[in-house]
Parts: sequence; structure tokens; C-alpha cells
Amino acid sequence: MTTKFLVSTLATAVALSFSATAMAQGSSNQDQRFEQITVIGSQQAINDIPGSATFISDEELQKFEFTDISRVLASVPGVYVQEEDGYGLRPNIGMRGTGTGRNDKISVMEDGVLVAPAPYSAPSAYYFPTMGRMESIEVLKGAASVKYGPRTTGGVLNLLSRSLPTEPNSSKGMVDAALGGDGYYKGHAYFGKEKNNTAGLIEVFTYGADGFKELPVGSDNTGFEKTDLLLKFGHTFGKNDAHSLELKIKYSDETSDETYMGLTEEDYKSNPNRRYAASQNDEMNTRHNAYQLNYAYQFGEGYELLATAYLNDFHRNWYKASSVGTSTLEQYSEFEANPTSEGIEGIGVKANNRDYQAKGIQSELHIPAGDHYVTVGVRYHEDEMDRFQWQDTYTLNQDLSMTLTSQGIPGSDSNRVDSADARTLFVQDEWTIDALVVSAGLRYEDITITREEWSKSDPTRSNGLTKNISNDTEILVPSLGATYTLNENVTLLAGIQKGYAPAAPGNADQDEEESVNIEFGSRFNAAGFTGEVIAFFSDYDNMHGNCTAAVGCSDDNIGDQYNYGEVEVSGFEFSAARTFNTKQVAFPVKLTYTYTDSEFQNDFDSEIWGSVEKGDAMPYVPENQVALSLGAEFASFVVNSQMRYVSSAHADLTDSGLDAIDSRVVWDLAAKYLIDANQKVYLSVDNLLDKTYIANRANGGIQPGKPRTVQVGYTYSF
Repeated sequence: MTTKFLVSTLATAVALSFSATAMAQGSSNQDQRFEQITVIGSQQAINDIPGSATFISDEELQKFEFTDISRVLASVPGVYVQEEDGYGLRPNIGMRGTGTGRNDKISVMEDGVLVAPAPYSAPSAYYFPTMGRMESIEVLKGAASVKYGPRTTGGVLNLLSRSLPTEPNSSKGMVDAALGGDGYYKGHAYFGKEKNNTAGLIEVFTYGADGFKELPVGSDNTGFEKTDLLLKFGHTFGKNDAHSLELKIKYSDETSDETYMGLTEEDYKSNPNRRYAASQNDEMNTRHNAYQLNYAYQFGEGYELLATAYLNDFHRNWYKASSVGTSTLEQYSEFEANPTSEGIEGIGVKANNRDYQAKGIQSELHIPAGDHYVTVGVRYHEDEMDRFQWQDTYTLNQDLSMTLTSQGIPGSDSNRVDSADARTLFVQDEWTIDALVVSAGLRYEDITITREEWSKSDPTRSNGLTKNISNDTEILVPSLGATYTLNENVTLLAGIQKGYAPAAPGNADQDEEESVNIEFGSRFNAAGFTGEVIAFFSDYDNMHGNCTAAVGCSDDNIGDQYNYGEVEVSGFEFSAARTFNTKQVAFPVKLTYTYTDSEFQNDFDSEIWGSVEKGDAMPYVPENQVALSLGAEFASFVVNSQMRYVSSAHADLTDSGLDAIDSRVVWDLAAKYLIDANQKVYLSVDNLLDKTYIANRANGGIQPGKPRTVQVGYTYSF
């Protein structure tokens, strides 16, 4: 009998025994009617976590009315965001030196469920939840994040959607509308009602812009339109409302005229918001459907059973110019300056057409046992990515229009399916010994990831597979953390965990990513200041490099993964906040700082970063980051500002890429006037000083940060 079968059987037996035990026990009063699946739960719960934790409440999110997750996370220590489109549609997020990529080194969840289109077989998140409709955000790093997996090195980002009304026979709602520069608009409304233990909520969020980049031809629309629709239904039943069910249905679609085509150095200096005419047909279309059913049962003295079934379907087709390296960009630039009658022939525009699906069921049982609080969880998960791509060919004409000269056959560029199935068992014990809380966890993953590929000349997939590769992995991921309450003002913490990421299926020799991660520090609450000071260290035996167009990989290698060997990352995180009060005004102040030192420990040639030498720092991981928030709160008027400093970083490890991302300081400002208890008007200014800066250099070209943008809005809530 194999280990895989034994553990799979054990996981199933544990899950069934949970249900049987739950039904046999008595029930007790609930703290709330509908269970929201959280990582942290609240600001007050942070002290119990043996690791770095940040909870961003709805009140905090409303300070700046941000719809860009990049700006929200700027004040979270240990988190790095590589901007891309300027609006946060496709952020690149990393934690504690993991690299940013396409969020492929962290676990991104919405309401406790993994939201990457295919989190095991294709983790690069071309879909990211719409930030503007979120009610709160949780960020967890360190030993406690091992619970969530499958990637346990950096941390967890959990976005919480609008919760159902919980007060008996209550309702809540809001209408919000805003307009801004570059054709920006936002419409947001929700309504929820609870009656007789049944609740429902509907929410609509739509926003878009014409974009801040400038095309020399056509409609000059380089913006986007995105709409989300959320429906939730909940019902509590049983003695003392011990049982609750919640159904969540979500739909979103997006059309964005966005490109990977950046600018040459000379053109960026001349006009940083310019776009070349060869990118005029670039457009992404996406559609996302999500279904989630939650069940919660509270019984006995503090026992709780949680179960979730989920299904995510995601379609995307990014139609964009391909193979746009530095020499190609120079050719486009020269042609626009001196267009010839021959034009430029043979411009490939690829339909990056892909369908994703992720589905599964997960369950947790929380068991209070004297000084111990035990959590046991199981998850079965399946996902896949179906790439069915083609490339059309255009000629760029003398008048800078483009003419289609050859239409590609669907499936003739990339024709493959990557898929995965995973079984997970997790056990965590929190043992309280007076002021000491020891948290020990163990995660087991049994993962099979497969790539099936057909010939590019076989779009019907009728002639048989040309490649069929699988990677099978069984891994144990332990963690150990502790907190010690020194006194009412200081809590010490420390943790050690194994970092892990599964191997992709493209190469049969691909190794898993493994590391040892250590942290120690303290949380404090003294003299009105609250915050934390934490040092961290990660020692990678083998770091992965994941090839995406976002990091500049060539078309033939996108989706591949490479072994990059040993890397060491060390750093320091600091945060402190306090509100200074006078009789008429409150002045909230918050400061966060992150220092990161990253070094490769071996030499290798990289498709992603160029030639790497021992001692090189990781690209797109800045050494220093600072965020300072200042506010003034009067009775009816509130103003807040946020300053973000990011030091220079490498774009790649060639001579031209060293420190090619300049340091920058960006200020954001927000103000609101409270008309009455239910109404407010607000003003927000992103990039107040109109700082020009390089966001990234993907595909050899420069992508700029968003310039100054002003928005005004009105909100009515009840």
C-alpha cells in the first residue's frame, strides 16, 4: 500500500469523522450568524499569530478610495509590488524577497479560496480580484502561513468580499459614484438584507478609464472597462442557529487596451506616456465566473466545523504584439519618425487565448482541548489551463494604420493543456502555557501536475499527443512558531517554517522549490503607539524562475520553469502607528519600513534575468521601502496623505539592467467632507506631485507609472 494511498485514505477518514462527530455533539450560541472565512479575522486577533500579520479594515480602505491593490499594499511591510498597467488590474506581488512575477510565489485568496486561475498547474495570476469591491484585506507572513499553501515561502494575501448583514431583521446598502482624469469613472452599489435567519446581498462594481498613454493613431484609447457582479445568500438554522450556509456567486468581465510593448530609453525621456502605433490592436478580454458554498457548524464548547466547495472558471484572450525586444522597439520608433511607403511587414500579433478552471472542496475542524487549540484541515483540488493560441500577421502602413496580411489558425501557436490534482492534509496545534503560546503545524501535499501537448499543426487534437509529462510530488511542510506576552505592552514572536512550491510540468527534471524561513521580533503597544519589529531570513535550496511575458521571457519559453539554485534573503520589517488627539482634531500617523538584502549563491545563465553571478541581488526586489501616512480628522472634514519611497532595483542582471528601476517618491492625497451621517463627498489625487518614474522594463521596453490623476465622488450609505 503506497504512502499516497495511505494519506489520501487518512484525509478522507478524518473529514468523515469530523462530520460524524459534529452531528453527534450539542450546540452552543454563535458569535455571528454567517461565517466569513478569514486568515486573521480582525485587528485584535493579530497578537495571537506567531508571525507578521496585517489587517486592513473597511475603514482604512475608505480613507483613500483606492481601486488599485498596488497602492493599498504599499503600506504593508515586507510586500513588494511591481506595477504594470498603472491601474492595478494585473499586479505583480511578492513577499520577503520571493520575487514579484505574476503573484506566482504567494498564495492569493478571496474569502479563503485560492483565486489564481490555476494555482497549482499555472499559478501566474492573470486574473486578480477587483480591489474596489473588497471589504477588508489580510496579509500573513511567516510560520502561520504554512496552513494555506501550496506556496509557503512568502505569505498569504486574503481579500474579503462584502459580508452579509448579521443583525436580525437588518439591512445595509451603499451607492458610490466617481469621475476623474483620463476618462476615469466608477460606479459601486450594494444592498443586503437579513430577515428570519436568511440574508441576501447583491453588489455591482464597474469602473474604467480611457487610459493615460498616447497612441499616434486611432481612437487613442489605452484604457479599460471592468465590471463585477456579486450575489450572496445565507441561512442559519438548527438549535441556537448552530448551522449556517452561505452561497456566493460572482461574475466579472474586462476589456483593456493594454500592451506589453514598452518604450526605448530615448522615447521614454521624450514622452514617458507614449505608445507605439504597432501596439494599436493590443487588447485583453477576460471573463470570470466563481461559485462558492460555505457551511459552518458550531457545537459543543467552542468546536467548529467549516467546509467549502468552490469552482472558478476564467477565460482570457490577450491579443497583443509579440516578440517586441529592444531592437524591435527601436525599429518601431524610427519608423514613426520617418514612415516609408513600404511600411513594416511581418508584425506578429498573438491571440494568447487560454481557458482556466479550478475546483475543489476544503474543510477545517477547530478543536478546543484545554490548553490546546487544534486545527485539522483537508483539501482536494483540481485545476487546469488550456492554451489554444494563434498568431496573426500585420503590416504597419505609412499612415501608421495596420493591415491584416495573414490570419492564424486557432491552436497553431500553442496547443497544450496543463493540469493538476492535489490532496492536502494540515494539522496545527496551538498550545498555551501561561504567557507562552507555541504553534506547531504540519502540511502534507500530494500533487500531480501534467502537461499534455499537441502539434501546432494539429489544432483539432486528433493526431495524438506530442508530449505527455507529469511531475508527482509528496511533500511534508512543517512549521513552528511561538509568541510570548512579556507584559501588556510587548509580545515577542519567533517562527521557523519550510518554504515550498511545486514544480511545473514542462520539464520532467524540474525540482520543487524548497527553503528554510526564519523570523523573530516583537509587537508593541506602548505610549499610544502600536506596531511590530520583525527580522526575517530565507535560505533557498532551489529557487524557481517562472517564465511569463510579464518578466520578459520569449514567446517560445512562456509557461516554462527553471531551477535557479541557492538564494539567501534577509531583511527587517518595521511598522508603527498612533493617533494624536486634540479637542477638535485627530491626527493619525503610520510609518512602515522594509529592508531587504537578497543574494544568489551560484552562477547560472537565466532566460528571465540574464547571466547571474554569485552575489547578485534579485531583480525587482528593492533594498529599501518606506510608507508614511499622515491624516487630520475634523468633525466633518477628513484629509489623508500617503508617501511611498522605493529605492532603485535591478530590472535584470545585464549591465543595462542593473539599478534600471530608479528610486522614487510618490505622494497620494485624499479628502472627504461628511454631509451627514449617511452622505459624503470625496476627492482623491493619485501621484499628487506628478512624479515620472519607470514601473518596469518587461520585454526590453520601459513601462511608466501612472501620472497625476484626480477623482471626485459621492457616497450615500445606510
